[in-house]
Amino acid sequence: MSPAGFDEALVAAAQSGSTEAFSRLVERHQQALRTFLRRACGDWAAADDLAQETFLAAWSRIGRLKAGASVRAWLCGIGYNKHLTAMRSAGRERARAARYEADRPPPSDAAPEDRLALEAAMGELPTEQRACVALCLAADFSHAEAAEALAIPLGTVKSHISRGRARLLQALGVCDDAS
Repeated sequence: MSPAGFDEALVAAAQSGSTEAFSRLVERHQQALRTFLRRACGDWAAADDLAQETFLAAWSRIGRLKAGASVRAWLCGIGYNKHLTAMRSAGRERARAARYEADRPPPSDAAPEDRLALEAAMGELPTEQRACVALCLAADFSHAEAAEALAIPLGTVKSHISRGRARLLQALGVCDDAS
């Protein structure tokens, strides 16, 4: 029996539900598929993952394979579509990451021990004061926006900011010339 005829017999058996026949098709074509995908995407690990995804998809679609069609070409087509989908997904992920990085505030130049002291000092502030400081000093809310967000009077927000700022500066050992 010719290789194409052997594939046709295996496809017919797999279409009838034989997992053993499909397993034989995988054995016959996995190396060619992996080689193609490794060349197409240039990443061996990704190509091997795509090959596995391809065979899973092929098993669920085996009923759609027409009699006489090339199994190898069919598998490579599925694999290539999986590769294109992965590339589009990676592109969207890179775009999301770039937007995140662009929107992220610049890193603080503070030393790690200063950041830890600041976090500890924030933790010591009373709840409302900490919320006001977090909104106005860390998240760039105006006092009015913080008052609205927290549903407290504007004067209370200003007092909380003033007292909280002073306590934080004291915790960091910084002299407050503004007072």
